[in-house]
Amino acid sequence: MRVKQLNKYLQKYLAKKNLVKKFEKQARFLVENPSHPSLNLELLEPRAVGHYSFRLDKKYRAIFIFTSPDEIEIIDINPHYE
Repeated sequence: MRVKQLNKYLQKYLAKKNLVKKFEKQARFLVENPSHPSLNLELLEPRAVGHYSFRLDKKYRAIFIFTSPDEIEIIDINPHYE
């Protein structure tokens, strides 16, 4: 599996929030082992839409979709409070 390159807006957002290294680490875990416990990978509601999320840290999550069986695209990164 591979992660498509982030769009310019998301790249700037990660830099502004100082999340670049955290994103890279978690994206690597996602590619190598989607079951890694630190990802907290989940299928979002409504499930039929096919949006997933994984944790960057306790505050931020990345939202993604599968663009093909072996490729994902990050469509948003946003704050998440449990």
